[in-house]
Amino acid sequence: MKRGKNYNNAAEKVERSKIYEVEEALGLAIETATAKFDETIELHVKLGVDPKNADQQVRGSVVLPNGTGKNVKVLVIAKGDKAEIAKENGADFVGAEDVIDKIMKENWLDFDACITTPDMMGLVGRIARVLGPRGLMPNPKSGTVTPDVAKAIKDIKAGKVEYRLDKFGIIHVAIGKKSFGVQKLQENYDTIMDAIVKAKPQAAKGVYLKSITVASTMGPGIKTTYRV
Repeated sequence: MKRGKNYNNAAEKVERSKIYEVEEALGLAIETATAKFDETIELHVKLGVDPKNADQQVRGSVVLPNGTGKNVKVLVIAKGDKAEIAKENGADFVGAEDVIDKIMKENWLDFDACITTPDMMGLVGRIARVLGPRGLMPNPKSGTVTPDVAKAIKDIKAGKVEYRLDKFGIIHVAIGKKSFGVQKLQENYDTIMDAIVKAKPQAAKGVYLKSITVASTMGPGIKTTYRV
């Protein structure tokens, strides 16, 4: 695969076979983020689980202490009092059947997170095939199916992120922006890694944390470790 000059120059600063300490790895991720925009710093964790087995799934959510640096657009699918509470608490979009129809007919997806109340899940199920592949389907485990829509909105706006395995057994999650600096990124890193370690399935055997890599949006991957 051919890479651009900026990427190649950045990659030369990283020893591919070295496993860096967290602070050094994050510093390198910042240093190799050479794009003109404030690049996102990403965390990629390869786990020693079989994602095909239901009893080895790893999924959850956590509020990052320093947020994600992203202005998150929140959609709340609710009716009545819950819809009014959602509007009062900063939801960007609120609706019910009208929103579901818009998503189905127009493939409208101009939001980053979707919250709904338990009584609406029957209707939301109609758009599961649209939301699911994009990681937007509300789920009780991630706190996005809840009667307390005010808290759910507050958590997401404050920097709540969801983590879950992909089909290759890897978790991909953003831990902040280049502009955060090493200390804030490391606080976010420790928080999400602690959550992933605590979420280890009982059925998982052998080495759980296979590899941990951090990288900026446009930069090279940097192998790092988990601080116990």
